[in-house]
Order: sequence, then structure tokens, then C-alpha cells
Amino acid sequence: MTNTEVQSWLDRYIEAWRTNDREQIKALFSDDATYRFHPWDDPVEGAEAIADNWLEDKDEPGTWEASYRPMMVNGNQAITTGNSSYTNGRVYWNLWEVDFDDSGKCTRFVEWFMRQPAP
Repeated sequence: MTNTEVQSWLDRYIEAWRTNDREQIKALFSDDATYRFHPWDDPVEGAEAIADNWLEDKDEPGTWEASYRPMMVNGNQAITTGNSSYTNGRVYWNLWEVDFDDSGKCTRFVEWFMRQPAP
């Protein structure tokens, strides 16, 4: 993976998040992908289950903005950083571990995030 390819995946991730489109979500992940919302969580396993889980607790369009970029890319592994800002004032700073297969689909996703304290 290159920085450009990882950025393209991140842009598609944000678009899938924005639209809550099941097919766009599934297209990001391999059939056997794992997704952890916290590093200590048991993983959600498989693109179908990831889409199900994502849509169970979805963010409504227009209630947030996000910006993410690759920080490091090493072969098919990437570390990305960015933030998500919600209209209710919540701001999260994030680091994501993302592993990809040779077709550019995510095979392993781990979120590390911190909520910014209120001023």
C-alpha cells in the first residue's frame, strides 16, 4: 500500500460513514476482516458483521465531520491519525491500526481514540 492508496481507503471509509450505506461499508473490508472499537475488545468478525455492527449504532449524517490521514505505511500495514468532531461539541482524536490484503481491503482494524476534554 502507498500513502495515496491508504488515503483513498480512508476517504471511502468516511464516505461510507457519512452515508451509512451497507454496501459501501462492506466494500472496505475483506470477508474475514476483524474490527475492534477498542484494542481490548473482542473483534467483530467479517464484513457482514462489521456492517451490521456499524449500522446498529450509526452516526446520523450532518452530525459530525471527520478528517483522517496516513501517518505511517509499511507494506500492507498503516497507522492513521485524525479527528472526528460532532455538532454536540464532542471531539475525538484517533489513531487507527489498519492492515490490508493485496486487493486493498482492510483485514484488521483497531481504533485507539481519546475524547477531547470540554473547555
